[in-house]
Amino acid sequence: MTLQQIRYLLAVAKAGSLSKAAALLYVAQPSLSAAVHDIESELGFAVFTRSAKGMTPTADGEDFLGYARQLYDQYEVVQEKYLGAAVRKKKFGVSTQHYSFAVKSFVELVKQYDTQEYEFAIRETKTREVIEDVRGGKSEIGLLYRSNFNHKPLTKLLSAAELAFCPLIACDAYVYLWKGHPLAGEAALSFNMLAPYPCLSFEQGSESAFYYAEEIYSTADYPRTIKANDRATMLNLMVGLNGYTLCSGIICEELNGDDFITVPFAGDDSEGKMEIGYVVKKNRVMSEIAAQYVTELRRTLAGR
Repeated sequence: MTLQQIRYLLAVAKAGSLSKAAALLYVAQPSLSAAVHDIESELGFAVFTRSAKGMTPTADGEDFLGYARQLYDQYEVVQEKYLGAAVRKKKFGVSTQHYSFAVKSFVELVKQYDTQEYEFAIRETKTREVIEDVRGGKSEIGLLYRSNFNHKPLTKLLSAAELAFCPLIACDAYVYLWKGHPLAGEAALSFNMLAPYPCLSFEQGSESAFYYAEEIYSTADYPRTIKANDRATMLNLMVGLNGYTLCSGIICEELNGDDFITVPFAGDDSEGKMEIGYVVKKNRVMSEIAAQYVTELRRTLAGR
């Protein structure tokens, strides 16, 4: 297995097809196909699943590509530092559940750095993908929450991925809704009061989605539910359908505007406790920029 072959595999994974990867690499498609075949033969398993739509990593392939990406990134660092290679942009990525405070902190971080020197990325995504992104090196930091309900399965998942959970803040459950909602003026809200309105949640796409749900009380019996994939859609549904979601109560008016509010949720105290934190690789020193992002997170949360 050579670094050139690893480079080819990573390009195929990124492009999603041999033809696109070959164009990006400026190599002949047969040469690229042969390299992929040779390394799969050496590994003893298929790295990619082939279909008419292109090539996607298998489960074993995802695991291998995570390690391969780390190896190639380190090779590029050595090449840049000692072999006089062309200057490359430094990379920093964050993967997060749908938290506006995470985006605000990211904005404050980017303001402090030269975007000509750094390549920044922030990904609002599913809980499991947050973990996979950090495990595979796509992002250095991931943001998610744990509670009494999901603590055990989440801990198991993080342990298997060799990630550590670092707490940032503990908070009670709140109801997040549009300020024009009929219940917006209430001092506190219960499930009975919310029953006539749709509960909104972010789709997780997993057989165990209730463990990885971003919303607390994910196993409650909701009469009306609607799932969404992004925060903008969620906010639109709050206005258009008087929907609501359960959250940490931490909102960012600078990014979402002042049309939305949080109201304390009157539920079971033990179930309604959330602990938001960041996940990083175990036994790995955090980069300077990652440490600065954590500082920005703490500053944002302290001023909530």
